[in-house]
Amino acid sequence: MTISIRPAERADAELILRFIRELAEYEKALHEVEATSRSIEESLFGPGSVAHAVICEVDGEAAGFAIWFYSYSTWLARNGLYLEDLYVTPQRRGSGAGKALLKYLARLAVEKGCGRFEWSVLDWNEPAIRVYRAIGAAPQDEWVRYRLEGDGLKAFAAD
Repeated sequence: MTISIRPAERADAELILRFIRELAEYEKALHEVEATSRSIEESLFGPGSVAHAVICEVDGEAAGFAIWFYSYSTWLARNGLYLEDLYVTPQRRGSGAGKALLKYLARLAVEKGCGRFEWSVLDWNEPAIRVYRAIGAAPQDEWVRYRLEGDGLKAFAAD
């Protein structure tokens, strides 16, 4: 079995959308997906893009993806790498594809001088949590994530 990771290209927008929809379905949130092939093309490959994506292939077949962006730590005064999403198709889970994606991003973070490599995981996603703990990642239990979105974001911004 050969696992390879390559930078995503504009032509991958439909594939990325498929993976996003599969991930959302797994996370019981398919109804929340607003992404389209066009919006993926613009947001990932347009001139103002701040996010990056890679495609993982197993034996030449697309098996998953990762999307990330650079964050900033004021305490470290260094960039960090924030993994927005990582997904591996059900038939390729357990193949090492997910770990290969994480290792790719860890190496990239080190290469770019990042002080941190961070991501979030749903508290019920035990298979993913087991992988993250196995690679030495530690949960950040003391931090609670907050979010403004949609109409709430617009209302607050308008005040």
